[in-house]
Amino acid sequence: MFSKSPNNTQYASEGGYPSVYVVDTHATQHPIPPRLKPRRRSIGPAQTTLFLLVSLALCGMAVEACLIYRLYKAESANEASLSSMLIASDVSPTKRPSRNVLPSKPVAHLTDGPDATHSKHVLAWSIVADPLLHEMSYKNRNLIILEEGYYYVYSKILFSDRGLFHHFVNLHTERFAGEYLTLLQSRKISPALSITQSNSYLGGVFHLYKNDALYVNVSNTAKIVRSDPSENIFGAYMI
Repeated sequence: MFSKSPNNTQYASEGGYPSVYVVDTHATQHPIPPRLKPRRRSIGPAQTTLFLLVSLALCGMAVEACLIYRLYKAESANEASLSSMLIASDVSPTKRPSRNVLPSKPVAHLTDGPDATHSKHVLAWSIVADPLLHEMSYKNRNLIILEEGYYYVYSKILFSDRGLFHHFVNLHTERFAGEYLTLLQSRKISPALSITQSNSYLGGVFHLYKNDALYVNVSNTAKIVRSDPSENIFGAYMI
């Protein structure tokens, strides 16, 4: 047996006890919140500029690395080519370089040689042993200055060391009266019974004038050891 109430409430009598079912016709379903769409981040001008700067920096590093690699390859190729040329032409690295490039200042370097004829006290120098003479001249055992300036003058000799030996670098000049001026000198006294070989080196800086003449004087040229032209040298260069 069912009955309806004004509020649409149904009652059912079962076993003498009523069963109540309530139906609320005005009830509504709970609302479901709408799904939020993910927001897209907008890229601003600052981020765009930073991205461009980083990209440019990376590109620059890549270009620099390529240039360094190409330069390294070029240098390696040049070294290999130079080595092959030296081997092919049998040129020693210690050999005197070509004189295609002239010195910027006057310079002279003379050595001993078979064509050098010494006097009793003045040493002569070879003119066939490839002498270096640039803006200077050699005449009658004298090195002639052609341009005024400060020069480093030097001389080295090998001699038989027995008794007294003198080594000088002298100067003939038009500015002073007299036979010569001594610029550099060394003296050595050894026991007369001992016979050895010794070197003597002289060097110094002097202000020289045009037409000044330099020469090497020794106590006795017979004591000069002439085993190798490079053992006895004489020269000067402007500084």
